[in-house]
Amino acid sequence: MNERIGFDSALSWAAVLAGGVTAAAVTLLLLAFGVGAGLSIVSPWGDGVSASTAGWTAGLFLVVVAMIASTIGGYITGRLRHAWDDVHADERFFRDTAHGFVTWAFATVLSATILAGAATHILAGASAGSIPAAGAGAAQAANSGSPGDVYVDTLLRADPSAAAGASAGAAPQPGSQAATRGELLRIVGPATRAGGEVSAADRTYAAKLVAARIGLSQADAEQRVNQTITQAKEAADKARKAAAKLSFWLAVSMLAGALSASLAAVEGGKLRNSRWYEVSGASTTTYVRS
Repeated sequence: MNERIGFDSALSWAAVLAGGVTAAAVTLLLLAFGVGAGLSIVSPWGDGVSASTAGWTAGLFLVVVAMIASTIGGYITGRLRHAWDDVHADERFFRDTAHGFVTWAFATVLSATILAGAATHILAGASAGSIPAAGAGAAQAANSGSPGDVYVDTLLRADPSAAAGASAGAAPQPGSQAATRGELLRIVGPATRAGGEVSAADRTYAAKLVAARIGLSQADAEQRVNQTITQAKEAADKARKAAAKLSFWLAVSMLAGALSASLAAVEGGKLRNSRWYEVSGASTTTYVRS
């Protein structure tokens, strides 16, 4: 009597790879379509949808994309997996569910890898295009592109007419502007991060820098510093909340995708085992892997 030696895996890797690649491709296709549709409804003139509506729409769109792509991928996996004629119905249900879940996991990792690679390439190109020209100051290169630049600009913003009539013959001081911006950027920097705080001493010193630079009174400079720091903290809090909402929607979409892929694989597996596609009366041969 001949005995089979070795382990025969119940996982049909070919079907999983086919379904996973299909799901990843459908995901990228739908995301590309969604980006185009999203840009078409957001207008710079302010007549588009509100930020809240756009957030909910984007979140629901992620869920729908995950469900559609995972359903297609899971169904393909279920239809292409090996026939299990000698396996109990409950075991077939479990295997089909597992095949759908593995397909979803593979498609998720593949899609994330592709999107991360694309994002890295885009950011690298943007960074290369923003390198200062030769001869620019080192401080300018260090401070360019920082999230706190907009708040430093707000602090050092002066009345153009007052600045023009102050001292037309005064010679510019090379490096003083960059030094002042660097100090203010380091002071305001913690306010742009979640949980960051600017001490009272730093606020007072920043007000003195602003007052000396653009000619404001100490009281007005302190008021401007406090308002700017408040704006920075509000922006950081909004960014934190937006990131939390995005993480929530991503988690919901992943769970919906896993469930859809598993159920679709079960349905595809049922059709695979029912042999409905065979012609009645035709001779068929079932091949069993050994």
